[in-house]
Amino acid sequence: MSSNNTSDASSATASSTSSRLNNSSYGTQPRQTGFIIEELSSESESYPIAGYSNNMTTTTQTAKIPDIFTTLPPVRDLLNTQTSLLQDQTVQECLPFHLNNLGLPINPHGLPHLDRKRHIAFLHKNLRRLPAAFTAADASRPWMFYWALAGLATMGESLEDYTERLLSTVKPIQHPDGGFGGGNGQMSHLAPTYAVLLSLVMVAGGDVSEDERREVLELVNRRAMWKWLGRLKQRDGGFQMSVGGEEDVRGAYCAMVIITLLDLPLDLPVDSPARSDECTTFLSGLPEWVARCQTFEGGISGRPDAEAHGAYAFCALACLCIIDDPHIVIPKYLDVPRLISWLSARQYAPEGGFAGRTNKLVDGCYSHWVGGCWPLLEACLEGPTTASTTKASSTDSLYSREGLIRYILSCCQDQGKRGGLRDKPSHNSDSYHTCYVLAGLSSAQHKWRFNAPARSSTERPETLSSAYQWTSEFLFDEEQIFDEEDRVLTLHPVFVIPEGIAEQTRAYFASKIGF
Repeated sequence: MSSNNTSDASSATASSTSSRLNNSSYGTQPRQTGFIIEELSSESESYPIAGYSNNMTTTTQTAKIPDIFTTLPPVRDLLNTQTSLLQDQTVQECLPFHLNNLGLPINPHGLPHLDRKRHIAFLHKNLRRLPAAFTAADASRPWMFYWALAGLATMGESLEDYTERLLSTVKPIQHPDGGFGGGNGQMSHLAPTYAVLLSLVMVAGGDVSEDERREVLELVNRRAMWKWLGRLKQRDGGFQMSVGGEEDVRGAYCAMVIITLLDLPLDLPVDSPARSDECTTFLSGLPEWVARCQTFEGGISGRPDAEAHGAYAFCALACLCIIDDPHIVIPKYLDVPRLISWLSARQYAPEGGFAGRTNKLVDGCYSHWVGGCWPLLEACLEGPTTASTTKASSTDSLYSREGLIRYILSCCQDQGKRGGLRDKPSHNSDSYHTCYVLAGLSSAQHKWRFNAPARSSTERPETLSSAYQWTSEFLFDEEQIFDEEDRVLTLHPVFVIPEGIAEQTRAYFASKIGF
């Protein structure tokens, strides 16, 4: 995460924070080396976090805010490291926002409203001409318009006005050999191809005519895409991100999203370098390769024998949920208890948000990358639901939805004129964080169920049909801490686009004969 790179100024701030902590309830004993645990002895002790006071403001007194989000952790290691100082600094940033020391209008649960109007304006601005400095990020241009379009769609905005602009932008960057590059004349890469395809289907899935929908979807050269993906497939089961490029779990997820949405043949092209007697389809060896990415911690790394990371965990789980039903495929290839343990440890208090790796800081983008893992794992544990079992099914959560919603609405919103959502209070908003923070909010506000008919593990589903068996519902068993005006749209737990669009896209291409 970018917040791990600290300047002298931020280091000085962290040192100052540490000094205040060690001079109060955390520092009543002489400094010692080694692993020391000290527990706060009394609720009446002072808390040296900027903006914190035991004498809460009137708005905080009347609000229903659990203590876990307004007090320091009761146990702390007194050995200071750069990691622990940055963690203290992050807590210092977040507590005043949870306590509403900024004086923002809040609801009875102590939460500010989603500043929808300002965030929408921020994303529209990001779809206009950008400053010259963005030239250096030209290869990421498809991501930039995907993040903005996805964020707008999540807040219920129509994307119709962007149809022509999107088409004129992506036509020149489609490579004749298949896939899309980041910009004109650039080689194809799975990351921008994924972003382009999801942007196209979001626009096509909106309020457009059938002729416009056809024009948008037919822009993709499916045969060339299939041939290109065949060149990315590797004999060990995984996918390269580009021809000759890195092989990681992002490639596995992006490739499977493209294959299933476009309803491409699963058989490898005959000229695929990976094709052999043991590797004949895009699925050959793929779940086994994903399984090798699980680390000793229980998390998922980008490739075998690397560090576990929240974003790779989502890519791995979503990839598996495209291949087969979650309750069958996830426990078959992953150690689910260890994965749940690792993901659970990524949510912090009092912040409420998620970190992406062990000993890292909370970051708003992991509201999706880690938060988005939970619907897939809950479906893995619950199994498929039917009309007769849905009402009786559990709505218990494996994580604190309240904590995540509080972090998003209190800490991730830029409440100034700029708008947008951000990593944490000390960071500026951007379209990337706005997109994925909103995706995390959507997931926390809704319950997803997998509704495929129950079947044995030896039965095969209809070709890649599992990803189209999800339905959402509101949560009723937990007290709702946000107002209805702050609810955002549901996003498909695998494709991360508004509910119904993936099914519509798949049906369109499935109705076609051949390429």
